[in-house]
Amino acid sequence: MPIKDLPPKARPREKLLARGPGALSDAELLALLLRTGIKVKGVLQMADELLYLKRNGGGENGFDGLADLLQATADDLKRVSGLGPAKRAELVVVLELARRAMAQQLKERTVFETPDAVKHYLPLHLAGKPHEVFSVLFLDVQNRLLAMEELFRSTLTQTSVYLREIVVRALRHQAAAVVLAHNHPSGSVQPSRADEALTQTLKAALALVDVRVLDHAIVGAGESLSMAERGFM
Repeated sequence: MPIKDLPPKARPREKLLARGPGALSDAELLALLLRTGIKVKGVLQMADELLYLKRNGGGENGFDGLADLLQATADDLKRVSGLGPAKRAELVVVLELARRAMAQQLKERTVFETPDAVKHYLPLHLAGKPHEVFSVLFLDVQNRLLAMEELFRSTLTQTSVYLREIVVRALRHQAAAVVLAHNHPSGSVQPSRADEALTQTLKAALALVDVRVLDHAIVGAGESLSMAERGFM
């Protein structure tokens, strides 16, 4: 249904001004950003399809909810029907601002002030990648983020993750602790035996230079797992 056909109180802009952004659904917020639809679909329908086309069986032309959309690139958005260059550019800017805001918050506060802080941050960078990526978050003595680096790609094993490189990077950042992170392109976040073995090997190697391994997070499709919370550390 076109927005102009909705009762005034049900229109996203009016609802936003009257009740605040928390009263709007993800699709309604996205519709406000898109502003207009196309001839064959209204802006609310376009926003809903953009968010949930994969879930509804639409193949590769959409995303699986807001978390998935936050990882979209300009090339990804080209595949979505009805998004012209101007709307794609606006979406890319908003998504990049969201990622930078999250990174800035992590740098300005203790990373483990809340247990889910890093788990919420990592999917923005690792979920949705077609290949396996191993990253390290380097932390200071107050567990604040110094840097996040993507160090290795492809199938990850103890032989493909170079222990010396991680130790060198930790010393270069003068890190007191690290959080290890990698993604599972399959979508499952359950740690494998190789993940557990790699974690213990890295803990032992980094302990030699007085750097603690606080956690190893695994990122899947729209979720992430903390190995420390699950007792795998």
